[in-house]
Order: sequence, then C-alpha cells, then structure tokens
Amino acid sequence: MPDLSVIVPFCNVEKYIGPCLDSIAAQTMKDLEVICVDDGSDDGGPAVVRDRQAGDPRIHLIRQDNQGVGRARNVGLRQATGRYLAFVDGDDTVPPDAFGRLVSSLEASGSDLACGNVMRLYRNLLVRSWAHREAFAKPVKGTHITRHPLLIRDRMLWNKVYRRSFWDELGLSFPERMYEDQPVAMAAHVGARSVDVLSRVVYHWRQRDEPGSSITQRSLEPGNLRDRFLSVLETADLLARRAPRLKPDFDRDTMDIDMSVAVEAVAAMGTSADPALVDLIVRYLDGVSREGWRSVPFAHRLQAHLLHERRLAELADVHAQVRDGRLRPRLRPAGFMRRRWYGRHPWLPGRLSDVSAELDLSARLVELEWRDGRLVGAGWAGVGSFDVGAMGRVRVRVRLEERLTGEIVQLSEQGSAPVWKSVADEDGDTLPQHVFPFTFAFDPAALTSAQLARRGLWDLRIDLKGHGLRLDGRVGGPRWLPPEIPAPRRRSGVWLVPVRSVKGSWGLRLRKAEAIIGECRVDGGDLVFSGEMSDAGDGEPVLRLRRRSDGEEMYFPVTLAGRDFHARVPLADVDERVGDESCWEVVIDQGKALLPLVRTRQRPVATVEERRFLVDRGEDGCLLLAER
Repeated sequence: MPDLSVIVPFCNVEKYIGPCLDSIAAQTMKDLEVICVDDGSDDGGPAVVRDRQAGDPRIHLIRQDNQGVGRARNVGLRQATGRYLAFVDGDDTVPPDAFGRLVSSLEASGSDLACGNVMRLYRNLLVRSWAHREAFAKPVKGTHITRHPLLIRDRMLWNKVYRRSFWDELGLSFPERMYEDQPVAMAAHVGARSVDVLSRVVYHWRQRDEPGSSITQRSLEPGNLRDRFLSVLETADLLARRAPRLKPDFDRDTMDIDMSVAVEAVAAMGTSADPALVDLIVRYLDGVSREGWRSVPFAHRLQAHLLHERRLAELADVHAQVRDGRLRPRLRPAGFMRRRWYGRHPWLPGRLSDVSAELDLSARLVELEWRDGRLVGAGWAGVGSFDVGAMGRVRVRVRLEERLTGEIVQLSEQGSAPVWKSVADEDGDTLPQHVFPFTFAFDPAALTSAQLARRGLWDLRIDLKGHGLRLDGRVGGPRWLPPEIPAPRRRSGVWLVPVRSVKGSWGLRLRKAEAIIGECRVDGGDLVFSGEMSDAGDGEPVLRLRRRSDGEEMYFPVTLAGRDFHARVPLADVDERVGDESCWEVVIDQGKALLPLVRTRQRPVATVEERRFLVDRGEDGCLLLAER
C-alpha cells in the first residue's frame, strides 16, 4: 500500500499532461501511486501517459468514454489504495516538495486534510492566485474553516492532501457534472475535525490561452451555467445546515463571481433563456441575505435583482447600459446624524439602494508640466459611476505626502462643482463620467533641506469633502494615455523626478543619479538610448532588463566611451508579454546595479512585429519598458 494516491483525470491535454506527470514523478515524496483516468481523449494524451508509464511503474492508466471529470475522479478513487489522497488536473503542475510537505504536516498534526498556497501558471510565468492569497498568508496547524473563514474561497480539490480514512468516513464522492469540486471541497472543510493550512505554494494552476480550452472559458454556455449553479446550490445548502455562520462569506464571493457570470449569460439570452435555468439561479438568490446583496456594487446588484425578479428584458437593457457606460444612477444622501448615500434607479427597491460602502474616490490627472519653475497640474475626481449633481459644490484638497514619514506638502484647496467629462481609457473607448475638476501647483522651494536629504517618494493625493462625505485617495490615470511625465528638475543637488507607478499613480521621487539618460528614442524597431555615468568604473557594463512581475532577466551590450554610454535593444528580441502587460526595468550592471535617471521627456510608443511597446519612466525615475 503506497502512502499517497494521486488521481489525475485528463481529456485532450496532450500539450500539458507530460509536464504534469513529470512534476508528480519528481516529488521528493516517492511512495506514491499515480492513477491517470483518460476521460475519452481524442488527441495524443493517452500515448504521452503510456510513454511515462513505461519508465515509471507508479503510473497507472484507466480509460473511459467521455463522461466528465466527476466520473473520472470517482473511477480513480475506486482504484486508489493509498493512506492519503490527492488530486491533480492534467494541465497543471506540482512543485517538487508539495506532497511531502502536505503529508508530513498531517503525520505531525493528525488533521484530516492539509491545504496549501497556489500560483497561477501562465505559459512559463507564475503569479499569485488571488483566490488563495489571503487564506494562505500564514501557516496554521489544526484549524477549521469556522475558525479560519477565509478558507471559504478554498473551493478547489487540488491544493490538498486528504486522509483516506476521513474521506471514506464522510462518504465523499463527486457529482457527475462540471464544477464538481466545489461541493466536495467545502464538505471536506466543514466535515473535518481539523485542517492544516500551509503558506508554502503546493500547486501551479494553469491559465490556458487556447480558445474554449477549459470549463471556465466556456462559462457562458447554458449547460455550463446550469452545472455551476447546481454546485452553488449544493454548497449553499451544506453551509446553511452545517456551518450557517459561513453562509454570508460564501454569499459575498458567490454574488461577486458566480452571479456576475449568470448576469452576463442570461442577459445575452434575454427572454429566450431556459426557464429551468433561471429557476436554478433564482433559488439561490432566494436565500441570499440583505448583507449579501449589498456586498456587490450597485450596477451588479441591480442586474442580479432583475434576474431574481425574472425581468429578463429589463436585465438585457441594463446590462447593455453597463457595458456601454450609460448607466449613471443619481447619487442621493439621506439621514442627518448618520448620513447614508443611495443610488436611485426606478427598478431597484430602496432596501437594496444603499451605496455608502462602495463610494470610492478616483482621481485622474489630465495636465502636468513645469511652468515658471513650478510643477502645475489639473485633473478631476469622481466617486464612481454615479450622477453626483445632488452633491453640489464640494471642497477638494491636493497634497504631496511622503510615503516613509507621512509628512505633507499642501498644494491646493478649492471648491469644485460637478461637470460631465468624456473619459478615455487605454482601449480607445470613451465614457461619460460626472466629476469634480481640480488644479494645483507645486513649488520645489516648499521642500525643506531635511526632506530633500531624505530623498524619499512622495505620493500625489487628494481628498474630497462635502455633505457628510469625505473620501481620500491617490491621483492616478492610465499610463498609456496623456499627460506625458515631465522631465526631472534639480534642486540643492537632488533630482526632483515626477513619476508614475506601474499602476498609474502619480508622485514625486527625490533622488541622486549615478547615471543619467539624456537621449531615448525608438529607431527602426530598436530602443536606443545614451547618457553619462558619474563613475565609469573598471569593468565592462552590461544592460539588464528585469521583468517586474517575476524577476526574469535579459541582457544586452552597452558601449562605453569614457563616462558616456550607448545601448541598443532590439524590441523584437524582448520576451513576449505575459498577461495583459509586462514591464521591464532597465538596469545598467557595472558590478553594482545602476538605475539610470531619464531626463528626456519623450515617451515613445512603438509597434514592432504587431507588438506594442511604451518607453516610460518608473517610480525611481528610471527607464521602464512596457508591453501590452
């Protein structure tokens, strides 16, 4: 009898099943069996498994007609002989020490199941899984989902090892449909006497980019939606009976994620939607508390309410308004001692109209430049997708706030009345938004010698106050859109560098510069730049591109003549972006890493072999290369 049985259902994942099995075979825990269940593949995946099987007797292959992953897992369970159980999907991979850590934890604690952190695998890039980040931030032994409610998001099977005796004692098996893992994973969490939570990453969950390649990518199909809500209802019923205190947490996530899919799918179907499918969704909504309803934003809440009321024509209309940016409900205050804010819409009852918790300040710069020695800017601030005309004039204050100390340099305070603006986004779309305009001016003489000496980072922040409402936030905006970042200025030997973060937030960096880029342009598909070092040193410098998301590095030559340097980066040679955007810091490595200050104002945008690059300045005032 092996210590661990690993069950791997797969179907048409020829491209991935080899790396999956290789990652399991490479586990530091060797006493395991791997039960691969082919769910009717019509590609070369089974041949890949047989090839691995020939070199590893721990691998077994079972074939069945295509009957779904739930049936495949149940078939694998009947063949499993290990004292512990684990599940791996055929397109994912497992870090080498994952099963060893999980099993060792169970051996030491006596818990019924152990679960660990997860990374998303996109091509060859690993990024944190948002669903697991908070729940697995710290290790906890011998806990339970009722004492660690963030585990309500841990609804997957595959980042866990289960004690087989516990599994059999609960009588767990998989429903033979899609989304079969959620009710089983939740039943195990609720039914366990104790659970071990590992902060170490134990699973790499692949995000596939082929069209229609996974269940979640087909989420809007009626059959997919039906199975999704059968699992939602089964899980909601389990929690209502066995762990009612967790039901509100479950509803918040389900209203946010699953109901978003339901709204989009049913809105597209309109009045032709299958009544039985609508009934399933309505059955779930019948049991959602008022707090659960209020946990989602106004626009989503309105659409879910129309779906709950089976008003499908109105749902389709509102969904189109949201998609096109035309839904602008009026924001109205109510109450004296305890002011609340409501979004008004004729199709949403007052009990569901409170939006106080979702009002969030967003502020955007539209102008920024040095003028007569001062940094002068203009922008606007909004409070979401609402008509704010009822607020009238408000007070708007703009300031610089040093991130390390919290010290403040006040830039402006002014009254502002709302106006309608046509707001552009990075995709080229424009939407109307009701906003409060503001202006400001920064005089470098306002900085003390101590503040200059600290060479800190100052965030550009704004607060809005009026009619019992006070909001505070950073000033930002899409990085690929104007305004341009002004060139740095020098004061008392310190460079004052206007900067914009990767996420678009504006600020001011105070710094010294050991290398300065004075020219930067795109020439024939190459990024070309040159500048001067304060100390050329003895070695030959090299140019290093460092990707911010994962630390991946690429190297290019630097030509040095005295203290002057020159570099050329063929943009076509830069690794392709991963996700929506990749950002590369440009570092000159001279035995130590130099982040060269960019003095040029230009922000070239270049298209090379259908790839779009932006040459920008990062939060240190250094050269940044972005692709999106």
